Amino acid sequence: MCQVFLSADPQLWAHRARSIRLHGVATSLRLENLFWQVLQEIAARDGYSVPQLCTKLYDELLAARGAVDNFSSFLRVCCTRYLALQLSGEIPQDMRIPIRSLTVGNHRPPTPAPLALHH
Repeated sequence: MCQVFLSADPQLWAHRARSIRLHGVATSLRLENLFWQVLQEIAARDGYSVPQLCTKLYDELLAARGAVDNFSSFLRVCCTRYLALQLSGEIPQDMRIPIRSLTVGNHRPPTPAPLALHH
């Protein structure tokens, strides 16, 4: 079983810290490179930079929960959930569809048109 995971590029689990400003306050976020890559993909879908996406997620988390206890862990969960929702089809693979336009749970990919049968 481990061979499936061990064959991953070691750079994916190497971590790096990035300094990000959340409302003018500099904070350091330390994530594995894979998570930075997924955050970049999510941000690009909606026309954000990674710092802008992080600020938006921070603000939404603060509004919903009233506090932010472990923002780095929250970002890891966001990335993992994004990938899982893509696999389930709830987030389309089409990168032109912004995340903000989706309602997860209610969104289903468009049903393809039936194939015409020619006799």
